[in-house]
Amino acid sequence: MQLPRPTLTGVRHLAVASVVVNIAIIVTGGAVRLTGSGLGCPTWPRCTEDSFVSHPALGIHGAIEFGNRLITFVVAAVVGLAWLAALRLRPRRRDLVALASILLAGVPLQAVAGGITVLTGLNPWWVSVHFLLSPALVAIAVIFVRRCGEPAGRTQPTVPRPVRQLAYATFAAAAVVIYIGTLVTGSGPHAGDERAPRNGLDPESISQLHTDVAFLLLGLTIGTLLAFRAVGAPDRALSATRWLLGVEVAQSVIGFAQYFTGLPTVLVGLHLLGSALMVVTATTMVLGTREAASTEPVGPPGTERPAPTPVP
Repeated sequence: MQLPRPTLTGVRHLAVASVVVNIAIIVTGGAVRLTGSGLGCPTWPRCTEDSFVSHPALGIHGAIEFGNRLITFVVAAVVGLAWLAALRLRPRRRDLVALASILLAGVPLQAVAGGITVLTGLNPWWVSVHFLLSPALVAIAVIFVRRCGEPAGRTQPTVPRPVRQLAYATFAAAAVVIYIGTLVTGSGPHAGDERAPRNGLDPESISQLHTDVAFLLLGLTIGTLLAFRAVGAPDRALSATRWLLGVEVAQSVIGFAQYFTGLPTVLVGLHLLGSALMVVTATTMVLGTREAASTEPVGPPGTERPAPTPVP
């Protein structure tokens, strides 16, 4: 019995699911760190030297760490289905296959990075690498979703080059904010285990740097929003930038609140979720500066969109 061919809509649904599960593993990974369960399973790839699964002797920390490892299989299942659907889609979309392949390759890469993190006793630099892979995969998944809603072919800019460069600078600033956030974590109390080493950076100084770059990001986002409005950028670019600004304001409020209240785990967890949402909105903002140049239909007949007017 031959399976029916997947539709572009079906692939897009799986792409959206890929975004969700990659955000979910950021949140569950944060739960591991915030509960001090980073070494709940003391080795890798087994949980213990003689078992792949946690057992009661490891307590709640073992259950939490092992549960996070199980989430990896959920991510693999969703991303694997998305890859198979993109591969079987007709006509073949090489761009979708490539994006799904990157997401699929990210699963074992994340697993290995997580394993090295455990085997090095939660070395803070490896913890950073392990975490930063997830926002990168979230960004790829967002691009995957966007391309599923567009025809195949090249894209062209819909805003002038200086405005695009401003949007790219805003995205880069968001990436730097997230990276410095991992350094703040590596210097602070929530390193995943009370025995875990810290990165040796001064918490006050690195937190101040994090705040400074976050304010730079806020200013760049406001500037991008005003520039988009001035040049008549597409609605999706304007909407994404407004959402990005909203996430940044919420992140700032949470960041100051957690700093002045001694880093309670609930606020730190919300801040972590906010970083994932910042990746989603910042990526969507940048994608809004370009549009597919083809007029091929991407949905039912009669829903074709005209090609955008190219700009310098």
